[in-house]
Amino acid sequence: MRVEGKVIQWDDAKGYGFIAPSASGPKIFVHARAFGLRARRPFVGERVTYEVGLDGQGKSRAMNVRSLEPKPAPAGPAPQRGPQHGPQGQARAQTQAGTARRPFPRGPGASAGTARPDTGAATASNIELWLIPLFASLVLLTHLAWPLPHALWGLYMAMSLATFIVYALDKRAARLGQWRVKEVTLHGLALLCGWPGALLAQHLLRHKSAKASFRRTFWLSTVLNILLFVFLFTPLVPSLLRQPGGV
Repeated sequence: MRVEGKVIQWDDAKGYGFIAPSASGPKIFVHARAFGLRARRPFVGERVTYEVGLDGQGKSRAMNVRSLEPKPAPAGPAPQRGPQHGPQGQARAQTQAGTARRPFPRGPGASAGTARPDTGAATASNIELWLIPLFASLVLLTHLAWPLPHALWGLYMAMSLATFIVYALDKRAARLGQWRVKEVTLHGLALLCGWPGALLAQHLLRHKSAKASFRRTFWLSTVLNILLFVFLFTPLVPSLLRQPGGV
């Protein structure tokens, strides 16, 4: 049995709303899927017919919704008037049509590659990710030459995972307009062995990857962490402290 009603509330971003029946009765929930495939989106005030069904929780919802509104007429070409009916008007119309189909000029010296200005930036960002396996190779070679503490690998992995999670939470907070994580906290996590996770989060989550000042501080903390590793776990410090005339 189909019921006639009107859409009284619709949230296009969430894809659902409510329909009030034309006869007396409470409003009923409706999801965008109930409208099926159609050219235009539901709108408040639209007259529809629907069937009453139940969802997984046993609550009533509208199903198989059909619009009672007249379909909008398809937009056709504008009628030609005046001198365009003559030979000169037809030539002018052909010229305008050719101009509309002509691609946007790239300018002198431009090539087809200029249509993607972000290609170089994407390549550079992918090169940055190679720093993680390169650093892992450095740690492995150092361990083979001078055995490292067994907890060092676990420290980098744990801090990287924690940093990645903090980045994800900060991006979610930015999207929802909630309280953000301070940038000094993100830089501190990167300095304390979490920079591999931060680098992955910047590329995979697309978070904090476009702010130049943040990126400069991030790379500074990354370089400091790598230098700290070299000074602490390689013979570089003893060799520097050992003077030629020392005992």
